[in-house]
Amino acid sequence: MRDALKGRSNDPSIVSLLITYTLSSALSISPLEILKMPASLVMDLLYVHRNVEELKAEAIDKEISKVK
Repeated sequence: MRDALKGRSNDPSIVSLLITYTLSSALSISPLEILKMPASLVMDLLYVHRNVEELKAEAIDKEISKVK
């Protein structure tokens, strides 16, 4: 599992679990709802989630650099 979190695993079952966990946590919905969604929607939501998280990280880095 740790290898998969670091991007070093190609095991489809572990990747599927990570995608389900990530989206269900981000959207505050049941993992079963993620499993019912079409794969294309899941991938689109993951893409949006990734971009939102990147923007958050950039904003944090910007604020941290102001403090230094």
